[in-house]
Amino acid sequence: MEKFKFIIMNGPNLNLLGKREPHIYGYQDFESFFLGLRKGYEEFQIDYFQSNVEGELINKIHETGFSYKGIIINPGAYSHTSLAIADAIAAVPASVIEVHISNIHNREEIRHQSLTGAKCLGVISGFGLWSYQMAMQYFADMLAQEE
Repeated sequence: MEKFKFIIMNGPNLNLLGKREPHIYGYQDFESFFLGLRKGYEEFQIDYFQSNVEGELINKIHETGFSYKGIIINPGAYSHTSLAIADAIAAVPASVIEVHISNIHNREEIRHQSLTGAKCLGVISGFGLWSYQMAMQYFADMLAQEE
């Protein structure tokens, strides 16, 4: 039986996790966290994509949004500025959950609104890298209920 496919997409500056403002984003790099996440959900295929470029994120949403069961996306600062990413999320049938490592409501006022989150199934914010784990667990629980 073919595994359900999910993808995690990270936006700008998230390639610097573990180095960038660790007081906000923590000390762990994403790649090591991702390997652990995959081990915890071996029944699924979980892919990963990161880009600092808005158009590349949109292209990846288009590429995977019709064939993957779900997308976990952290658009970074694009969350607050990109109607184009929001439109791409709305255009695909895959379920999309937006995650943020920091609590966006505890930060600068411009970060309180998420244009992209408004087009998602839900938004998880403020639990560090565990925000991704929570999103993946939601998908796993929903699939288990469908069986």
